[in-house]
Amino acid sequence: MYTASTAFLDALFEAGVTHVFANFGSDHPALIESLAEARATGRPCPQVITCPNEMVAISAAHGHAMVSGRAQAVIVHVESGTLGLAGGIHNVAKGRVPVLIFAGTSPFTQEGELKGSRNEFIHWIQDVFDQRGIVRQYMKYDHEIRTGRNIKQIVHRALQTAHSDPPGPSYLMAGREVMEEEVSPVVTNRAEWPAVKAGALPASAVEQLAGALLGARRPLVVTSYLGRSHKAFDELVRLCHKLSIGVLESVPNYANYPADDPLYQGNVWNDPRPNPILHDADLILVLDSDVPWIPAVSRPQPGATIYHIDVDPLKRQMPLWYIPAQHVFQTDCATALEQINQRLRSASIKEPRTTDSPDCLQSVAGSRTTSESRLAACAAIDEAAIDARREQHTRAHEERRRELLQRERRPDTGLTVEYVTARIREHLGPDAVTVHEGVTNSRQLVDHLMPLRAGALFTSGGGALGWSGGAAVGVKLALPHKTVACLTGDGSYLFSIPSSVHWISRRYQAPFLHVIYNNGGWRAPKLSMLAVHPDGYASRADDINVAFDPPPDYAAIAIASGAGFGRTVREADELEQALTEALGVVRQQKRSAVLDVYVPRL
Repeated sequence: MYTASTAFLDALFEAGVTHVFANFGSDHPALIESLAEARATGRPCPQVITCPNEMVAISAAHGHAMVSGRAQAVIVHVESGTLGLAGGIHNVAKGRVPVLIFAGTSPFTQEGELKGSRNEFIHWIQDVFDQRGIVRQYMKYDHEIRTGRNIKQIVHRALQTAHSDPPGPSYLMAGREVMEEEVSPVVTNRAEWPAVKAGALPASAVEQLAGALLGARRPLVVTSYLGRSHKAFDELVRLCHKLSIGVLESVPNYANYPADDPLYQGNVWNDPRPNPILHDADLILVLDSDVPWIPAVSRPQPGATIYHIDVDPLKRQMPLWYIPAQHVFQTDCATALEQINQRLRSASIKEPRTTDSPDCLQSVAGSRTTSESRLAACAAIDEAAIDARREQHTRAHEERRRELLQRERRPDTGLTVEYVTARIREHLGPDAVTVHEGVTNSRQLVDHLMPLRAGALFTSGGGALGWSGGAAVGVKLALPHKTVACLTGDGSYLFSIPSSVHWISRRYQAPFLHVIYNNGGWRAPKLSMLAVHPDGYASRADDINVAFDPPPDYAAIAIASGAGFGRTVREADELEQALTEALGVVRQQKRSAVLDVYVPRL
């Protein structure tokens, strides 16, 4: 019998969904039956990953989609399971990651009128007035499937919307009676539901940007998630090398630029001081960034020309958001950078002119319609100026690098975040993939991991903790040939439901290295408090209810749940052997390994 559930699974498979991260309940008999039939008969369908916790399920789908580029499906149980998705809903929405969520609903008949009618007491208790409303403000698309006769079309539309720029999650729900409905197979063509992508820059904008960049004395790129596109990563490197433009990452969600490139000027998070690189720039190109700077602390100089190119420049999910950008474009950064690079190939860099460069910049940046002659005029900037800028960036880069290497020195006693991260970097090698949820250690992790390529480093893009463990499983399922590492604080580790994470990792052979930076509690609330009340009562208190004392045995939790190795590390003498043994278990035995590393306490 071909049912709506069979059609649903067929649609997922046809759309390129390879994994379903599922937490089944009493609303899913038809789906469970259809999956069993598929296994018995050999009908192709996505692989089901049983997830004992919904937050882990959506985090795994999130991680998979980040590296594969394709939305994966999450199946949860009515409104209870929808609520169980917790902060993962926030993360996929804020991180602009495509995910398809499907939830059943309580049956809508109660006297046996249709197959699937209510037959358990829970069906009355779990019935709510607006199940979709629980997550609607986070969804790009939400819909209730009312018949199995067009279920494939609805699935394709939901996925089309999820993949369209800016990408994000879609939510579908259906009652048991609908999913049990016998229907005739429908032939659909996935190509008829293409994702709608952000367009290219207008020709006039290409001219304007190229001229402004050529006329600028101190241009700077600020980005956060441009590295989600490997092509954008490569095009940015090409542009910066052409004109010696410095790159500053602000709260990076991805690896956006090679950390060993002399033009790379570091990354900023909640830094409590002005950033001199940002303030010195006379032209700033903001590319795919939610928070390019924190205005109350650090901002561009007055009069700086700011261009903003973003897949989501309006920040539609942020009620309060603005930057002083004079030119804003909703454009795919990879396409925009390719256009600019192509235009610059036809612009010659000439010897110095007598015309003053700032006047040239003003004539270009201040014009709505830039002509070929204006671009040619600004192209008169001499190669010596570009070389001097390159030398300046190189000096700053090398000075920063020496400081980082100094911080990586082996401590005499205990362990430091910098030393631990540097040793992890050396053991992993450049081809590994790392997800991190370091929170207050995020800057140190990015600094000392030193990612060199697109796809080397990921964060959630959101603010709900507990993402990294499930995400590591999803990344490993998408990239089974890669070594995957997960770096997290002890607070984030507990949020991630490690018992579920490591059971899934063992059950589905998705091993990864899990390193816990154990500082004894939640440092983020403490730092936030001190920033607002530096001399208050809490600043002098021994206990402000954020410490984990006595600490749980984090490694034992993971081992009991399926990890093949776990160890607590307190001294530098122990770290090297622990990393070697842990990665040996991950790479040779194909089991996850957990290191509970003690770093300076709260």
